[in-house]
Amino acid sequence: MTHVLDNPIYNALTTGNKHLAVEAGGAFHFENDVAPFAGTKDNSLADLEAFVEHMSDDRVYVLFTPVKLNIPDELKVLRHFKMFQMIYEGNGHMNEMDSSLTSLDDQHVEEMLALTKLTNPGPFLQRTIEFSNYTGVFTDGTLVAMAGHRMRPLPYVEISAVCTHPEHTGKGHAAKLLLEQARRIIAAGKIPFLHVLQENTGAIKVYERVGFKTRKPILGYVLSK
Repeated sequence: MTHVLDNPIYNALTTGNKHLAVEAGGAFHFENDVAPFAGTKDNSLADLEAFVEHMSDDRVYVLFTPVKLNIPDELKVLRHFKMFQMIYEGNGHMNEMDSSLTSLDDQHVEEMLALTKLTNPGPFLQRTIEFSNYTGVFTDGTLVAMAGHRMRPLPYVEISAVCTHPEHTGKGHAAKLLLEQARRIIAAGKIPFLHVLQENTGAIKVYERVGFKTRKPILGYVLSK
């Protein structure tokens, strides 16, 4: 039986994130200003060919898959990248939010956009905050680190947008943010997971140190018409 995390985007868009989903010829994608992610039921050539007819000419689509995709001739591969998919196996021992962290909301969006543009942890758009549960670290009134939830292929919830301003690394911010995200997810009865680029060895070490274990390699495709 195929594991729900083998097709995390499609399963998120049909379960925990379906309120943000747009149906497109049997495929699903997030609303434009939320995220560029899209998924099909089987990630087959037939699925992608059906999806092509519903794709917009002025946007890109990001797909995740554990196996190489057969790409229809009508699509361009703008980028292809390799990730590890990791699942939290720690005990989520924190009972309450660390007092050094701040819950982020709509009033913080511009700062969040600036920080993610600088650090590039993955796509972060004007409405990405609607994935919810973002927390941050402020130094002298400036947002210097953050993390939040993203895809929800139930019963799993992805931790994403984990980033720290380059002038504030090495201070343990990422570990605290990861543990807070894991605490919230576990408290809701779900299982934390995340994706990380395979070449990002520094981040992988942090994730492993707080309790994440690699489940399997995952491929990412950035596509356009």
